[in-house]
Amino acid sequence: MHKCISRLKENVGYKGRLNHPARQNLRTVPINLCNKKYHLQYSPYSYYNEHCIIFSDKHEAMQINKSTFDKNLDFVDQFPHYFIGSNADLPIVGGSILSHDHYQGGRYNFAMENAKVTSEFCIDGYEDVKVLIVKWPLSVLRLCSDDKYKISELANYILNHWKTYSDEYVDIYSHTGITCHNTITPIIRKKDDSYEIDLVLRNNKTSEIHPDGIFHPHKELHNIKKENIGLIEVLGLAVLPSRLKDELKIIKDYLLNEKDEKFIIEKVPIHINWIKYLKSKYSIFEESTIDKILKYEVGIVFKRVLEDCGVFKHNKTGEEARGRYIESLKKYVGVKNEI
Repeated sequence: MHKCISRLKENVGYKGRLNHPARQNLRTVPINLCNKKYHLQYSPYSYYNEHCIIFSDKHEAMQINKSTFDKNLDFVDQFPHYFIGSNADLPIVGGSILSHDHYQGGRYNFAMENAKVTSEFCIDGYEDVKVLIVKWPLSVLRLCSDDKYKISELANYILNHWKTYSDEYVDIYSHTGITCHNTITPIIRKKDDSYEIDLVLRNNKTSEIHPDGIFHPHKELHNIKKENIGLIEVLGLAVLPSRLKDELKIIKDYLLNEKDEKFIIEKVPIHINWIKYLKSKYSIFEESTIDKILKYEVGIVFKRVLEDCGVFKHNKTGEEARGRYIESLKKYVGVKNEI
């Protein structure tokens, strides 16, 4: 059985079996994106308002390329009140099933959309496309333009340049042999008559120090989140493991009732260092405020998770590396335009 059966058109009305749930009430809406047949369905997970999945009629692997931008732009022309985005097309940074071409969309305003812009620069030949640096834990370029064709073309140049870009000073390596490590998580919106494309730079290389990924949640944060960071998390919505629901109840019980540390070691040893941090930060825990404290502190960890995934950190070294990248990008696009 195909791995992505829950998203396939063949799954509509499926009665189920012992090892797979029924989909008898599932319905999809056929849509056309750049003369390609797709299907839209609302997600059974409903992580946010009108969370939908748009998947190809054909069984084709995910791939981020010029066609991705064109089809996503076509989608927001048809559904201007929705955003659309794609998980990256490489393991570790993909965060989703890579074996079937699909996107996610919906009617929701994510935190990244509202993030401040730190700077703007221009690329020769694309003066009618604004290129903005977004202040976000991950590394985001935001393109804004009324010209759908120009913005798609520039997005593709940025993608192709990033696929071959390396900077050893900040552990960015585009390839190991023939294995590609760089890709992009794209998000597209339409605002009035203007198009907006967020290009999130991703890299999936691993190392001895970070065997799960250099730009992946680091080990000290795995008590809260160790899974891949996909599209939804990139946008700022924390999709956390279900185990946390019970684990946070245990932590709450421990902190409120001042139980012996053995209680934590036996119940949730993965959180021992985090609990020590909480106890050192807060002098007292009360029933009326502890839920708010735990929610806030989980959010702090999630922010650090996203920072781990950013290829250009928000520090002196990272900003210098970002500057080198921008100059390289400008040169690359300029050379391409001369050909």
